[in-house]
Amino acid sequence: MKKVIYILGLSSIMTLSARAQLVSLNNKEVSSMRKAINLDKYEPSTYRKVFNPYLKAADEALTETPNPIAEILSQGLLEGNPKKTASLKAVEDAYKTYALSLAYKYNGEKKFLDKATEYLLAWAKVNNATGDPINETKLEDMVTAYDLTRNDIQQDNRVVIDHWLSSIADAEVNSESAKPGRGTAINNWNSHRIKMIALINYTLHDHKYDNLIISELEKQLAVNLNPDGTTHDLVERDAFHYHTYDLEPLLTTCIAIYRATGKNYFTFQTANGASIKKCVDYMIPFMTGEKTHPEFVNSTVPFDQKRAKNNEKGYAAGTLFNPQNGLQVFSLAEFFDPGYLNVIFKASKDGNQYFNWRMAMNKFTRNDKN
Repeated sequence: MKKVIYILGLSSIMTLSARAQLVSLNNKEVSSMRKAINLDKYEPSTYRKVFNPYLKAADEALTETPNPIAEILSQGLLEGNPKKTASLKAVEDAYKTYALSLAYKYNGEKKFLDKATEYLLAWAKVNNATGDPINETKLEDMVTAYDLTRNDIQQDNRVVIDHWLSSIADAEVNSESAKPGRGTAINNWNSHRIKMIALINYTLHDHKYDNLIISELEKQLAVNLNPDGTTHDLVERDAFHYHTYDLEPLLTTCIAIYRATGKNYFTFQTANGASIKKCVDYMIPFMTGEKTHPEFVNSTVPFDQKRAKNNEKGYAAGTLFNPQNGLQVFSLAEFFDPGYLNVIFKASKDGNQYFNWRMAMNKFTRNDKN
């Protein structure tokens, strides 16, 4: 009888571990990716052009060694600070791991899976969860890479990596930054916090925070977005730099939720009539050049002035917003509304080079429900 129970239990674990990917690409979407990349054997397709940098990075990562760090230290530190420099160097591993995972899914070569697993395990064994969303948001590519490969990674390794990512989600749920009364409980910090909880939750498929993600997102939208299309961060920092830094994690979260539940939070309106769509649309004239915006002129955050005095690029009060810095927001929003392609095209330096990997992902993952 015990043997029967054990077999049933093992079967249940295997079923759970083979759940379809919600954060990255499922098997059907991976097939679409391969076909799109291989569209033309003689002239590189548009998809191949945006995929090639990942394949190149994956090839290079095969000969490199993971560089995990016990604690990521970036937020609140000025450029040039040794701790920040070391952390930013270490988290380059996230991009490498994602590139390796994509390469594996594209060509099926096990060497890429093995190396991606090596990176994931190295970080799982060294890195400690802190509950600091601005530091830990830099692991987004690592989570997405794991979502791509988790079904193919050996069970004993999955246990180690699952535990690490779960500890990060738990720490973010209980983060000091989200305590009532703190500015970080309503600004971009909280948007990044919700994003990381959501991505990890949907990658692990343990349903631990399904309800919390929805409630936290709805609360954040109610306090962070304004019905006129501005965000709390834009008003506080007087900079689209932070408007975009706030919207990007919210959009990423919305895509994950939509893929998991079918619920569309892109057009969802709060009690006062605010929505993510309105906040994206607010940027359009600044993206197309109809309007310009001098950044940080009326920022109320002292750290912005410190960065300017440290000669960090883009932080000097009065620096005009560069539409290139808003492309990621519109690429994410394009998942929900392909009509944004026109804005992206106009904002691109070269209209022939407007297409990027996020938009390719939209093509692979979007369906007719949007």
